[in-house]
Amino acid sequence: MIINQDTSHRIILASASPRRKELLEAIGVQFIVRPSEVEELMDPDEIPEDQVQRLAFEKASDVAKRYPESWVLGADTIVVIDGRILGKPSDRAEAEYMLSTLSGKTHNVFTGYAILNLSFPGSNIIGFSRSEVLIRQLTRDEIKGYVDTGEPMDKAGAYAIQGVGAAIVEKVYGSYTNVVGLPLCEVGRDFKKLGIFDFLGVQQDDKRKS
Repeated sequence: MIINQDTSHRIILASASPRRKELLEAIGVQFIVRPSEVEELMDPDEIPEDQVQRLAFEKASDVAKRYPESWVLGADTIVVIDGRILGKPSDRAEAEYMLSTLSGKTHNVFTGYAILNLSFPGSNIIGFSRSEVLIRQLTRDEIKGYVDTGEPMDKAGAYAIQGVGAAIVEKVYGSYTNVVGLPLCEVGRDFKKLGIFDFLGVQQDDKRKS
């Protein structure tokens, strides 16, 4: 059954990331943004896929408590190389260090996501996606020049594949949108499975209400 296309009250993005907002908008999702206030605490004993799923769930849960009748999407992205997790650089020196570490090597990008609705706890979905990214060999001047743009400073791994950083990415194996910050294939599939959004333009009633 097709229902009112205005679903902004039904879907909430629990993230202030402009990249995730743009990705959802690109497939036609109507939503509102309510960033989570959860602190991203790392656990050295967790494997990357568990960590991103846990953080995504914590972020979604934080916002879902305020909007118990809405579907809330939380996400978390990390960059991993040689078993080390690279978060967002705290300063210029750390950004340069991260880029020099990634230079000429392949690393993994993990994004965990959680789709929650406190009214339908049995229907919640938690998942993750992993992509491999090869950064071309960078000179010291290229690293400094990229950091000069300011783009690396709020990005995991100190680069943005959808921005100026696209010029340093040689290859991507797996989901491109996962590297940006949200695996649209998986999220779109699960939205449809839950009956809350169809990326082809057909809005559906929540199946649990029928």
